[in-house]
Amino acid sequence: MSHTEPSDPPDVQAVHEAQELFRRIREQLSRTIVGQHEVIEQILIALMARGHALLEGVPGLAKTLMISSVAEALQLSFKRIQFTPDLMPSDVTGTDVIQEDTESGRRYYKFLPGPIFANLILADEINRTPPKTQAAMLEAMQERQVSAGGNRYELPEPFFVLATQNPLEQEGTYPLPEAQLDRFLLHIHVDYPTGSEEWDIARRITGGERRQVEECLSAEQLLHLQRLVGRIPVSDQVLGYAWALVRASRPGAAEAAPFVNQWLNWGSGPRGLLALIVAAQARAMLHGRFHATSADIQAIAKPALRHRISANFAAQANKISHDQLIEMLIAAVPADKKYMPPP
Repeated sequence: MSHTEPSDPPDVQAVHEAQELFRRIREQLSRTIVGQHEVIEQILIALMARGHALLEGVPGLAKTLMISSVAEALQLSFKRIQFTPDLMPSDVTGTDVIQEDTESGRRYYKFLPGPIFANLILADEINRTPPKTQAAMLEAMQERQVSAGGNRYELPEPFFVLATQNPLEQEGTYPLPEAQLDRFLLHIHVDYPTGSEEWDIARRITGGERRQVEECLSAEQLLHLQRLVGRIPVSDQVLGYAWALVRASRPGAAEAAPFVNQWLNWGSGPRGLLALIVAAQARAMLHGRFHATSADIQAIAKPALRHRISANFAAQANKISHDQLIEMLIAAVPADKKYMPPP
């Protein structure tokens, strides 16, 4: 076969419905969020790809408002967890408590679910809680279940975590280890608004304008769209391009780009390749296309790979960011070359 196509590709109507739902969600979010179109698209890509996302930006960029607005647009249960230095794992996952039967007087343990038992979780400032609590949260994200008292409790479907962290005020924080960062499908940067967008924000606030977000996507529709993403065809050409990007990011590898050995400590693992492919499938579907392209891979490369590579001291001393390294990687790996699997 010349393509790695699913046996049952999506029909025309299903993809057009997905595109229309994407348009409606963006329209609703624009009622409360000014600009940030790429950030909103990347959040929805992670959502459709059944992954979690980490949003990073300085204070005051409406990260929390953006996530709560997404929750309003979706007919999903929503919980916010504010991470603090004294937060315990059981405060997130839940715990067994002793209950007493009023008739027999017999005591027994009953599991009280924590706030993580919801469809959409806002993990606010996840880097402000100790590693033990971070690990409990990230384990639940990976396994989609919670263990307590020797029992396992399944988390609801769909299940999606949007975490935020502040790149400033790092004193007293607990940065996520690279292995735990890898649990997030996308690492999304939230940047300052443009001049016109910031003017519009000020005008809305001073004018007392606050429009409500209407629900436009149910849990059943979301699960259907998540299944649809897996049926978007990915040709060997596109798969090979994503494979070549990831291979070229690894210092010491035969395929490594020349600058990689100079500026990187390590490159992306296989999970980065899978993230590129599934995010490209989701992006293609949201834009009403019936197959993923190399342009989708390039568009999603930064959020999919920026937390999966590590710049060395020389790069940091020269103020070369992870995003610049990914741009260099895209420039070094031809998108139109025919990549063949190794023998």
